[in-house]
Amino acid sequence: MAKYCFGIDVGGTTVKCGLFENDGTLVDKWEIVTRTENEGENILPDIATAVKSKMQEKGIAKKDVAGIGIGLPGPVRKGVVSVAVNLHWGEKDVEKELGELSGLPVSVGNDANVAALGELWKGGAEGKKNAIVVTLGTGVGGGIIIEGKLVEGSHGAGGEIGHAHVDDDIEIPCNCGNTGCLEQFASATGIARLAREELAAHPEEESAIRGIDKVTAKNVFDAYKEGDVLSARVVEKFAKYLGKALGAFAAVADPEVIVIGGGVSKAGDCLVDVVAKYYKVYAFSACKNTQIALARLGNDAGMYGSARLVLDK
Repeated sequence: MAKYCFGIDVGGTTVKCGLFENDGTLVDKWEIVTRTENEGENILPDIATAVKSKMQEKGIAKKDVAGIGIGLPGPVRKGVVSVAVNLHWGEKDVEKELGELSGLPVSVGNDANVAALGELWKGGAEGKKNAIVVTLGTGVGGGIIIEGKLVEGSHGAGGEIGHAHVDDDIEIPCNCGNTGCLEQFASATGIARLAREELAAHPEEESAIRGIDKVTAKNVFDAYKEGDVLSARVVEKFAKYLGKALGAFAAVADPEVIVIGGGVSKAGDCLVDVVAKYYKVYAFSACKNTQIALARLGNDAGMYGSARLVLDK
């Protein structure tokens, strides 16, 4: 029986690579550059080379490797990514191509979805079978896991939490082309926008974030922790949008736990507390006491989840 597997998390700048034992023990991790030139033609060959080199370095035979799991920034269905803009890919059969290049079985998933699977396996949702994982970074991503399996959907868009419609009044378009997406209010960039709007609406009000050249979500939460009144209004507004959206998702998925990760989650327990307050207002009665927890794996979640994809195949 194979003892090892590889988890690969492909980003627009770097590819995070992990060698795992099948029980989830991380043996080694490293990064390679994501070479996106020439429509990203080098990305999969580079990954195959990195995997083969690591196997040679560690003296691991092909028969001892269950396969390669890979998370990608785009909708994925049956091993095929329909589009990955940051990688300059159109439709690409990653499972087939990387399998041929590496000589190993390959499993493919959306990067946010596999990060969610990683948190279920060894992170904030460890030991659970049903979970919603939401990542708050530059955008808002996530994954929904039912009975231990990722919900991909018929278009590979399962778990696109950030593009749930939550507001009718905003006229600024989201990156997806729609308006009023959760991502516009609950991402790091969304929180910063809310802060700028609050500062502009109350020009005479003193605030710890006033005068900061480019206010960030971290600035807002740092000031919030210190009792800044204006920042508190921004955080409450953010939390209401997110709590309401999570309540709607919970009514569909009925998770045991909701895990919040991404850069914004570094704000810590105060973020969980304020989101939980609004979640309980809007959640269906049977779901009101669902645990809300912080993610634990940080930037390694995608590697862990990609590795788990292989073992679940």
